[in-house]
Amino acid sequence: MSRGKCIILCAPSGSGKTTLVKHLLDQNELNLIFSISATTRKLRKDEENGKDYYYFTNEKFIEKIYNGDFLEYEEVYNGIFYGTLKNSVEDLLKNHNVIFDTDVEGGIKLKTLFKEEALAIFVKPPNINELSNRLHSRNKDSKKSIKIRLSKAKAELLKEKDFDKIIINDDLKSAKIHAYNLVREFLDN
Repeated sequence: MSRGKCIILCAPSGSGKTTLVKHLLDQNELNLIFSISATTRKLRKDEENGKDYYYFTNEKFIEKIYNGDFLEYEEVYNGIFYGTLKNSVEDLLKNHNVIFDTDVEGGIKLKTLFKEEALAIFVKPPNINELSNRLHSRNKDSKKSIKIRLSKAKAELLKEKDFDKIIINDDLKSAKIHAYNLVREFLDN
């Protein structure tokens, strides 16, 4: 296989992006591999370092910024950084198509870097009320955190025009089919 292509999925928190990424990764014929992001946020009880994220202290993350180790990085929430490690992605692209699960700003930066070798998909909820319901029902975040995420989501929804394709996740089964078809078509061209 020649160098792989990039699939970038971005969405406001709670839109179903991670569920769609996992679905796409299960489709072996797409030859997708997950780009594990780096973060300074705390490890959640169901997560594993090196599988879900690479977890760093703020000091180590900032050191990596100064060393030029990231393709992109962002302070997504106050004091909480996320980023995409350069060496990791280059290695993955040698034998696979790489799928990214990033915040909206990071996704736009990756699309700018990879240009026509990347498909940037924006996943959005049917509306902000549904997003609020999803964030509350998953029981992962405090009320304060949910309020911050909803505020950020409103700003992120304004960026959908910067993406190649948009999926409205109002029905998960349909969203999975739509995501698969978009990725399959992009990889076949």
